[in-house]
Amino acid sequence: MQLHEIKPTHKPKKGRRIGRGGKRGTYSGRGIKGQKSRAGRKFKPVIRELIKKYPKLRGYKLSPVPKHCLVVSLKTLEGKFKSGETVNPQVLLERKIIRRMKGRLPEVKILNKGKITKSLNIEGCLVSKKAKEIIEAAKGSVKINGVVK
Repeated sequence: MQLHEIKPTHKPKKGRRIGRGGKRGTYSGRGIKGQKSRAGRKFKPVIRELIKKYPKLRGYKLSPVPKHCLVVSLKTLEGKFKSGETVNPQVLLERKIIRRMKGRLPEVKILNKGKITKSLNIEGCLVSKKAKEIIEAAKGSVKINGVVK
């Protein structure tokens, strides 16, 4: 005997067909009006209601990915670098001050937490206004995309 040869020993019980008159009164156990009392009734699919609630604006699902900046303080640069050295994201990565994010070299922003006495050359990093003033006061320079700013 194989699986496809197995047959049930009794006939399947059929469900009661209501709504055709008989001994159940005028509404045949379905109540009055409404979706449940109709012939061929089908409940609304819940997923349709959810889809309809989504906004129908152009490009709503293609919002820009937020950029993540890693923050480095002047205090950190003071401790890890010597006077006259160049600071850029690649050097910060080599010295393990920052790390890659999703396999990429992240943007770095230098903020003015602490003081700096060494003249450093900052390249390819975002710098806050106050931090830039402090770096330039210590006879350092700030270059963003090869342009001295």
